Amino acid sequence: MASDNVITITGNLADDPELRFTPNGVAVCSARVAVNQRFFNKQTNSWDERLDGFFTCNVWRDQAENVASSLTKGARVVVIGRLRSRSYEDREGQTRWVTEIEADEICPSLRWATAKVERTPRGGGSGGGSSETSWGAPAPTSAPEPEDVPF
Repeated sequence: MASDNVITITGNLADDPELRFTPNGVAVCSARVAVNQRFFNKQTNSWDERLDGFFTCNVWRDQAENVASSLTKGARVVVIGRLRSRSYEDREGQTRWVTEIEADEICPSLRWATAKVERTPRGGGSGGGSSETSWGAPAPTSAPEPEDVPF
């Protein structure tokens, strides 16, 4: 059964992604994405933008480490995921609710940019090692072994 709770946004990272680890050592990366609507202003005969909002997106495990090491503030990204609401208690003891995107994918948009993709080893995060995905990094010197290819 397909989920009706699917959201896709395209926007720019408002801050550098923040990588954290749970007490069990699981990587989670949070990224705030600013989404703008672009429209043509007939009065000024130019394109204008209106901020539609900021969305906090969370991604987990290996992908969290890849996002944190590959993307920076200002990068245009595409996010696919699900809306999640959660509550927390603030410093004054009040219950606050937030809605965030639990991301399945956070990727650079190639509309106005290029990227060079470097494959990372599968399984278990590398803890920020040099084998992370690196946009714009040199291509790997050797092709992946056939058993590493997922198709």
